[in-house]
Amino acid sequence: MLTANRSNIGRVRHVNEDHAWVGQLSGGLTYAIVADGMGGHQAGDVASKLAVDSFCNMLERQHEKAEVSQEEAKMLVRQAIAEANEKVYGMASRNERYHSMGTTVVAALLGGGSAVIGHVGDSRAYRISKEKLSLLTEDHSLVNELLKSGQLSYEEAANHPRKNVLTRAIGTDAHVDIDVQSLSWDAEDMLLLCSDGLTNMVSEEQILAVLAQESDDLAAKADQLIQQALEAGGEDNVTVVLLQEAAGAKRKEEAV
Repeated sequence: MLTANRSNIGRVRHVNEDHAWVGQLSGGLTYAIVADGMGGHQAGDVASKLAVDSFCNMLERQHEKAEVSQEEAKMLVRQAIAEANEKVYGMASRNERYHSMGTTVVAALLGGGSAVIGHVGDSRAYRISKEKLSLLTEDHSLVNELLKSGQLSYEEAANHPRKNVLTRAIGTDAHVDIDVQSLSWDAEDMLLLCSDGLTNMVSEEQILAVLAQESDDLAAKADQLIQQALEAGGEDNVTVVLLQEAAGAKRKEEAV
């Protein structure tokens, strides 16, 4: 599996409250997670790191098989995100300094021709397949709710003053609803996980233009997306994780 993991503090923020990780379980499955923290006094940084660490530790404790059913994989991702919520909520409840902290999470578990995506909040997952960009997640945000109900247009949503208000987050409640889905996965498909520091600054058309380039250098593509977000203003921390099976990238190269 080819992977890239890039994060930048941006041009405005003083602390990078995003955290991300890409790893491989002992059985061979690849997993990835992006978390975008929130809360004063660097609590967002604490929340996102704790969520990522909890998610990774849970998966690594629980799974060693090389192949799992889609239902097993969905259960694993759901349990790992639920454990992250429990850890963040527990620390926020015990420590007044972290009382208001929380974080988004978008995570993936890939292997055996399938992918499982789990998320809470407005960090996103996209599939890039046959030069088409498809959004796999739905933002858990106030603006998205207003958009779905027809109270806002896409143009109004893009500039709404409460754009960053979440309707769901990790760590703000003892229990959280987690969206989990499974989908078939082709070796040539690419997965993008990102914080809203990318999607608020860079259009989907611009993202696709970068990711559809004929190259298997995922690190260079991730760097290019980060740079575009910075050039557009860099108003938030920005994090990009890319994954693609090496075999798929090689086939694409040979077809040129």
